[in-house]
Amino acid sequence: MEGLMMDEFPLTIAPILARTERVFPRVAISSRLPDGSVRRTDYGTVIRRGRSLAAAIRAAGLGGGDRVGTLMWNHAGHLEAYLGVPASGAVLHTLNLRLPPDQLAYVIDHARDRWILVDDVLLPLLARIREKIHPEKIVVVPFSGAPVPDGFDDYEQLLAAHAPLDPLPELNERDAAGLCYTSGTTGRLKGVLYSQRSLVLHSIVAASTLDLRQRDAALVVVPMFHVNAWGLPYVMTLLGGRMVLPGRQLDPPNLLDLMEQERVTYAAGVPSIWVGILEALEGHPGRCKLAPELRMLVGGSAVPETMIRRFAALGIDLIHGYGMTESSPLATVNVPKEGMRDWEPDRLFPLRARQGLPGPFVEIRLRAENRDLPWDGKTVGELELRGPWIARAYFHDSDPDKWTSDRWMRTGDVATIDPEGYVQIVDRSKDLVKSGGEWISSVALENALVAHPAVREAAIVAKPDPKWTERPLAFVVLKEGANVTGDELREFLAPQFPKWWLPDEVRFVSELPKTSTGKVSKLTLRGTLGQAAGRGVTGAS
Repeated sequence: MEGLMMDEFPLTIAPILARTERVFPRVAISSRLPDGSVRRTDYGTVIRRGRSLAAAIRAAGLGGGDRVGTLMWNHAGHLEAYLGVPASGAVLHTLNLRLPPDQLAYVIDHARDRWILVDDVLLPLLARIREKIHPEKIVVVPFSGAPVPDGFDDYEQLLAAHAPLDPLPELNERDAAGLCYTSGTTGRLKGVLYSQRSLVLHSIVAASTLDLRQRDAALVVVPMFHVNAWGLPYVMTLLGGRMVLPGRQLDPPNLLDLMEQERVTYAAGVPSIWVGILEALEGHPGRCKLAPELRMLVGGSAVPETMIRRFAALGIDLIHGYGMTESSPLATVNVPKEGMRDWEPDRLFPLRARQGLPGPFVEIRLRAENRDLPWDGKTVGELELRGPWIARAYFHDSDPDKWTSDRWMRTGDVATIDPEGYVQIVDRSKDLVKSGGEWISSVALENALVAHPAVREAAIVAKPDPKWTERPLAFVVLKEGANVTGDELREFLAPQFPKWWLPDEVRFVSELPKTSTGKVSKLTLRGTLGQAAGRGVTGAS
């Protein structure tokens, strides 16, 4: 016997637009412009303009999965595309503006983008690849307010020429809605094609799992070209909550100014962003008046326990999340269970430094040698995922080793899961150091190094060794004005690890190379092996 629910009602973006436009039309959306000023609009205006964009797309004959690329910073115009493109039946393809030009051209060509929406301030970047790409139309969004150059379509004129599309077309919930490419840190870039259904389900679950509410003002620092900005544009539109979009000015002074000015209660970004924020707050205590209920979501790479403790000392709750392009990205979120917040700090903070519990409808398992491993917090294996917003294949690409025969996705991350269900990432499988037949976790060493009061950032890579196969090599960035030797750092690590885990070398550098999504580029660091990088090299003692 079947239930008597309206299960023919499709899970698509369109009902989100309709509800927010009707119920929350005057809720503010703030965007920082290139000149530093803040422009405020609201959901009613953004959704109306998004409907006009949808009308323009349909009038041009696009739809049915045609790709519309966006080469844009975080601002209200980009949000219009987030809403209008998938509502039209086309696919929103967010383009990573930090990719090398050849990779950016490859992604546009591989996706077969028919239109590209580009910020006026990013036209010089587009010019570098213009001869390598073949979109039918390039539409310039006047982010800075400068006149649109000849030879391009004007976004504002495009919207003015098309009345808001109402009603929106009826779409199948399994229709493609979004496309995002991986960052290519482990090989060629691959496309992940999200469905209407997956984006809606992800938004509904993420809203509660990430502790977001309608009354929040969310600062979306994570780029809108990176995994749908972790889903936050859709989550906040679903909730009707305030959104604060920082444009291209992501330095600590500008972000803190925006957080104070807009009374931000929730912010999301990668660890490298929050390192700068933390140093600014500690260096000038009391200067910035932040909202007392401020929470910060951090993801992209493992966060040291010391960072969580330092933010807590400032009264800021740091929420640790984990995921990837292939998981939309929500996989796990670290939220202490009932009663755990009353634990003593030395018990609570190690827990909060883990990647957290699987989100609702996300199933996880540990595997090694084709067998399940126990959740005992000690046994290490590769983390595998499945769920309604986990990719089952790549777009126009194949990677048979990415999925198991029973359709679980291999993450490539090595982890433990404790009896309570908390995941702790030990390392990326490619970043483990295998020395003398034994594995060394680069993440564990990096987090321990960052706990030293002189260290700002640290990265561990494997250096080839004729005797041990590989040995750990540390790259370290010191805090301004700090001074420490490699031997002193090894002495600091010695009580925490076996002697054979300790780095044979410490190389002090002025900065660590970052990928296009803000993660430390270990691929780049491996390329420097054998070079005397930075301010000096300290050998093993």
